[in-house]
Amino acid sequence: MGEVFPDPVTPLTSSTALYEAELGWRDAWVRMGAFDADEFPPDDFCQLGVQGGYCYLNASLIRLFGERAPGLSWQTMDEQFFGAQPGIPPYEQMDGDVRPDLGEKIGATFAWVFGQHSLSDLTELTDDRNDTKALRDDRPDLSSLSNEQLWARFLEMVPWHRKMFGHHLFTTYMATVPVGAISAVATAVGRPDLIMPIIAGIGEVDSAEPSHAMWALSRMPLGSPQFDAAFSAFLYEYGSRGPNEWEARSASWETRPALALAAIDRMRVSPDSADPAGHHAQRAAEREVASAELLAMVAADPATHGQLAAAIACSKAWLPGRERTKTNNIRVVHEMRMAMREIGRRMVEAGVFDEIEDFGFITKDEMPSFLAHPGAMSATVRERRAEYMRLEQLEPPFVFVGRTDGPDTWPRRDAAVANGLTAGDVLAGMPGCPGQAEGIARVVLDSNDPFALEPGDILIAPITDPSWTPLFVPAAGVVVDVGAPLSHAIIVSRELGIPCVISATGATRRIPNGARVRVDGSTGVVTVLELP
Repeated sequence: MGEVFPDPVTPLTSSTALYEAELGWRDAWVRMGAFDADEFPPDDFCQLGVQGGYCYLNASLIRLFGERAPGLSWQTMDEQFFGAQPGIPPYEQMDGDVRPDLGEKIGATFAWVFGQHSLSDLTELTDDRNDTKALRDDRPDLSSLSNEQLWARFLEMVPWHRKMFGHHLFTTYMATVPVGAISAVATAVGRPDLIMPIIAGIGEVDSAEPSHAMWALSRMPLGSPQFDAAFSAFLYEYGSRGPNEWEARSASWETRPALALAAIDRMRVSPDSADPAGHHAQRAAEREVASAELLAMVAADPATHGQLAAAIACSKAWLPGRERTKTNNIRVVHEMRMAMREIGRRMVEAGVFDEIEDFGFITKDEMPSFLAHPGAMSATVRERRAEYMRLEQLEPPFVFVGRTDGPDTWPRRDAAVANGLTAGDVLAGMPGCPGQAEGIARVVLDSNDPFALEPGDILIAPITDPSWTPLFVPAAGVVVDVGAPLSHAIIVSRELGIPCVISATGATRRIPNGARVRVDGSTGVVTVLELP
């Protein structure tokens, strides 16, 4: 069973970074004790793969981890990573799935997890942050390098990608441990409503930092020396962020500063009450209250009380840790991007490329020949770009079993639907971040288009990565088609304190743009109050 990534993958990425990510994922599985290395085929993709131009992850392996891990299950993994999407088949046990020996290894890893109570305990992640920041600090003058040297720098980053991706996936799965323990206790005592408040407002979430920095910039006079200096520092620190961050071809805030400036502009016209620091403080206070309430409910059971207290404490390490590892990895991808953009710039000047980003349509094996004879691939690059643009307009299935039917059967993203919601209708999803909000629904399909959102609107989005989170700040609430409690953007929404509903299947198609809606992030329900 596969789960799709939000955008197509280019030939360059699929022939370089994607396989390194595959290997990093395997490193993480072996490290946590979930799989033996010899369970993976040596030269084939098994965790990641490309179908119809889109990258899918193998959700079956994630479910198998849930079955092998003590205290977890395939249902637990589905809920935490995939949300409540329709059409998900049940897990079917196969030969070799049951491995008590690996269950013991995973259990030992879980025991270690409960001993880490703050992000500072995870020294590996701080070391990685320092190392990846050094890649930016030590970036050479790319304009002075030859094309071959630029390509060599790109390749130099590839092993870094494997290492950082392995750390990211290890931390991601370890974050399920405290969340799973908190969920189990809260559900057992009949208070599942306490789960989301307990994992909100934790602090030290690296993916939320740009939104706080943007807010500070939005309070400075535009064009002033103060703003210009602060924005330059912002781009240096956070320039690696942007839409579709895993893809080197995609723009980032450093390569297209207008993306960041547009988000800052939306915050500029927002009232002071939208300050994310204030929302975070409110969620942090609610976290303490909800934690104390749940602990009090199991005070008579010392074993459960102790396990719950440990889970709440170590969630403060592992949830921010997941975002730190993502940020570390994105810095590496960005250094790969910047080296290739310099090649792309030169090729545009020479008339070989139409766009700087056309470097993405050349594979690793083709690159040496291309650099020797650039003009020979111009027609091929144009054909591949046209196909990429066609695929971008389509909506691939979120999951598939076996193989997908293929792009020719997929609907366009902007296709109209017959079952749109009307006044009084509700759409049920899953709680993402507690709280209620009312406002005008703004359907935004691309994080490059923040001007579609006015302060106080309800952001209706298809699927969000951290590049969307600056749009959360002026929004009164957020609704996403696809998402789960451990999705990146959902962790950030809880950090910023924005009411959020996830796994609201079909929200971008069924909620009329301009309708007045109510979002209940505590229950996961969206109600259409008035049509536009």
